Amino acid sequence: MRLSATLPQIDPDKPVLIAGPTASGKSALALEIATTQGGVIINADASQVYDCWRIITARPSAEEEALAPHRLYGHLPYDAEYSAGHWLREVLPLLKSGPRPIIVGGTGLYFSALTQGLADIPATPPEVRAAGDALSLEELRAALDAPTAAKIDLLNRARVQRAWEVLTATGRGLADWQTDTPPPHLSVADCTAIVFDTHKSWLEDRIRRRFDLMMAAGAMAEIAAMADRYDPALPSCKAIGVPELMAFYRGEISEDDAREQASVATRQFAKRQRTWFRGRMKDWIHHRPA
Repeated sequence: MRLSATLPQIDPDKPVLIAGPTASGKSALALEIATTQGGVIINADASQVYDCWRIITARPSAEEEALAPHRLYGHLPYDAEYSAGHWLREVLPLLKSGPRPIIVGGTGLYFSALTQGLADIPATPPEVRAAGDALSLEELRAALDAPTAAKIDLLNRARVQRAWEVLTATGRGLADWQTDTPPPHLSVADCTAIVFDTHKSWLEDRIRRRFDLMMAAGAMAEIAAMADRYDPALPSCKAIGVPELMAFYRGEISEDDAREQASVATRQFAKRQRTWFRGRMKDWIHHRPA
């Protein structure tokens, strides 16, 4: 049965937004819509923009990419700086020309930037970022302004450090900047907006199977190719599964330990994604796969 058969009618003339936690099947739905109705599939996943990880980040395969146009997948080198602002600047031209966009991914901040607006915050100077890299998560959290600390995920180092960098570089808290957010570029009301709202047990079973499928597909070849360039501070090298597989490659842990640690990290990441989507996408179509 087609995935779309369990959803309300999808208007072939409207943009489609598909969000969901890792391993939930959202990319398969995007490809089904593109091949049956037409459209260009646009990546909204922060880990899938890098060219070094196709298998580990579950980017569409070359065969899948041949079935429909795909954009913003694997188009950046491993050490490129990239943010929601970069993504928004790249995606906007794709909305204005070409086939109907089908935007799919698991990075909630990208969807928020598109449908709720994004504050025009100045770029962070390299010296401020370097100073932030040297601080612990606890030190970064302690320095945040109270309004920002109340709004962000304080367990997510990338989010906490970003907030610290904004405050340090501009003298204004991230929450204060966000009060000046411009109007959104795309309204949810003008789209078919679908979020995968998965059962925890259903998703965890898929996560457990994903590791072995990833290994069989050649994940260690990607790790070997990046071994001499690996930098745990780079966003690309923080992709789920990369630190664990790199530790296995270097002989620091066993394959079984890598499997367990990667599965735990994936489940924790998926939990954060589900919390984000349920809290911020209440006006989307909530799809629960069978």
